Order: sequence, then structure tokens, then C-alpha cells
Amino acid sequence: MEKRIRPKERDAIIQSLKSGVTPKIGIQHIQVGRINEIQALYKDIERISDGGSAFRLIIGDYGSGKTFFLSVIRSIALEKKLVTVNADLSPSRRIHASSGQARSLYSELMRNLSTRSKPDGSALPSVVEKFIADAQKEADQKGQDVSQVIHSKLAKLSELVGGYDFAKVIEAYWKGHETENEALKSSAIRWLRAEYTTKAEARAELDVRTIISDASFYDSLKLMSLFVRQAGYEGLLVTLDEMVNLYKLSSTQARVSNYEQILRMLNDCLQGSAESIGFLLGGTPEFLLDPRRGLYSYEALQSRLAENSFAQKAGVIDYSSPALHLSSLTPEELYILLKNLRHVFSGGDASNYLVPDEALKAFLHHCSQTIGDAYFRTPRNTIKAFLDMLAVLDQNRNMQWSDLLSQITIEEERSSDVEDIDHNEGEDEPGLDGLTDFKL
Repeated sequence: MEKRIRPKERDAIIQSLKSGVTPKIGIQHIQVGRINEIQALYKDIERISDGGSAFRLIIGDYGSGKTFFLSVIRSIALEKKLVTVNADLSPSRRIHASSGQARSLYSELMRNLSTRSKPDGSALPSVVEKFIADAQKEADQKGQDVSQVIHSKLAKLSELVGGYDFAKVIEAYWKGHETENEALKSSAIRWLRAEYTTKAEARAELDVRTIISDASFYDSLKLMSLFVRQAGYEGLLVTLDEMVNLYKLSSTQARVSNYEQILRMLNDCLQGSAESIGFLLGGTPEFLLDPRRGLYSYEALQSRLAENSFAQKAGVIDYSSPALHLSSLTPEELYILLKNLRHVFSGGDASNYLVPDEALKAFLHHCSQTIGDAYFRTPRNTIKAFLDMLAVLDQNRNMQWSDLLSQITIEEERSSDVEDIDHNEGEDEPGLDGLTDFKL
């Protein structure tokens, strides 16, 4: 018996895909293919759970499904009791900066912090509450003072850069919890989210000497990975998408500084000096391979990210490589995807299918005739057009799918022209993907 799909979930999936963005819920209903890539990332998640680390570049063309793939991996990580944080890079958010852009990226990551019980973000306060509750429970069992237990649990953090004040802020949250001082708790969360812009303000409210700033972006992520472990979770998975924004920086020095930070993350993970943390960075082939502006322009990164020459010669993929190139969906997998979309559109009720299997094959054939193999290499526009066709049929029940098919125009997904981003710019960037509208 087919499982029905809740209207809220169904609408969220359809509306997201029609807009060209990844749904936040219900991705299990539409996931197909890429089994080898998922298995490789599953092993990474297990390594993080065992106290290790992982670093992956997820490389794919515009519209190839990078963001969707990253969402699938995040949902697996949540099921494995990891904490996840995710954000898109933009002109106002990057890994290394001197005008607040790295702090802004960290703030966005912390706002999107998710756990299995709170998969949609804003889970930071509940993680801190869980740490406090566990500390109170341990203190009761050992007959110790709660502050002693907190100090003991956070001792390892104090050894790292910024760790002393991090521990002090957690203690401040506990004091606020004990005295029902909501302002103190709120100040602690503000500090953890990097929302303080001056040390003076943080010192006045929390009696700490430092704040999370551009310079402490990466160190603060490492502290957070250790903290979530102490709070009873398995580790931290950091997902950064739209890495192409670094490629588009006009300042060579700004690009190099960001690439140096990526190298630092990569080295820490490969050498085993990072604990309970993983990084997934989503980018286009140009971001990785361009010898003038991409990661390959930085020699130390190129040597570490170069493809396995033996695998290349053998015509196979090395799934253990730090740079994972997403394979295209096969035409058969895209056919299964369209079946899944038809099922979701009907709310999981097979009796409400708007088109038969024959229509799916005809639709894919039309796509193939129109844009060639791009329809399964970068399937976003194909998916969008198919859902638009179902919407028309849903609203006009007297129309025949065969009459609509010949009128559908599907254009190949193309990246926008690469525009330089000045390294001092702070404005939000317009959408990168240049989504194509479905036309009748």
C-alpha cells in the first residue's frame, strides 16, 4: 500500500522544485541515484562519529543537483546524531575576510544549526540546554557542584584558541538558567552566534575579553564541534554551498586568503588534527579547476585535490578523493525521478496520477530532442518543466498531456556570466543560477 504524503509536505516539495531550489522537507520522496557518492559520504559521517574528521568538495555544474545532494547528506548526518550547520556563501559571507564577512558567515551557520529533533535550524539554544541538563544530571550522580562538572566537561575546549571565553559563555548561560535570568541566557546565545560586533559590549554583558570575529571563524567551528560532542551528539557537519562566490572575487589577495583557509581545513582533516568535524563544500567545476582563479590556481591545493591518475586511466571514479565530482543522473534514474515527482504531486495517491507512464517516456524523449544529454546532466530545468506541465493539467482537467508536450520549451541550464565581486562589497548577490521559465 502506497504511503500518502501530507499536503504540507507535498506543497513544500512542489513549490521548492518549481522555484528551482531544494526542498527543506520530504527529500526522501524524490531522491534517486548517486548511490556510490552517498555511500562514500556515509563513511565520512561514520568517521566523524568516531571522533575523526572529513573534508569533501562536492563538484557539479549549475543545476546538476549539488544543493539537493548536500541536503540528502545533511539529513543522513542528523539521523546519525550529528549536529549540522549550513550556509551559502555570498559577497557578504565568506570564509576569510577583514570587514565582518567571515563573522557574518559564522552567524548564518549558527542560525541554521540543526539536530535530529530540530532539523529546520535554530537548534543552538536546545543544544546548550541539553549540555546543561547533562551536566546537572552528572553533578547529581557524583554529588558535585554543577559548575565543577561544567568546568571539567569544557576543560578540553579551554586549551584551544578562544576556548577559555567559549567555556565562560556556556557557564554564563548556566547561571542565567539557574537564576531565571533570560537576558543573560540571550546574551550567551548572541555571543555563540557571533552577533556581538564589539568586545566592549560582550565584556559588559558576559565578562569575556573576546568575541567571535573574522579572525576566529575556523577556530570557533572547531570549538563548536567539541562542544556538541560534550552535549551528547556525535560531531559537527559543516556544509558550505555556492563556493563559486570565492572564485568571483576580483581581488587576488582576497581569493588567496580564502583559499589558504580552505587549505588549513583540508590539512587539519587529512592529518587527523581536527576532531569530530566534517566539511562539505559545494562548487562548480570552474571553482575547482580554473588554473587562473579556481582552487587549482593555488598550488598547494591543486596537489592535494588532483584527481587519482590511476582511476582516470582506468576510466573509474575514486570515491575516496577529497574532490567528489557528482555523476550525472542516467536517463533511467531521471525516469524514476519523474515517477517520484508524479507520485508526490498526487499526494501519494496513485489513483490521482495526472499522466500515465507513457507520458513520462514521451516527456524525456522530448527533452532529449530539445536540449540533448543536458536534460539528465543538469536536470533542474527538466524537473521544473515537468512540474509546470502537471500544474497545467491539474488546473485544466480537460487538456491532454500529448497536446501540451509539443508546446513545451526547455532550455539548457547555463551558469550566469562570471562577474567580479569586489572584496570590499557587502551587498547580496543576485541569484546565480539563471533559472529558465517553462513556456507554453
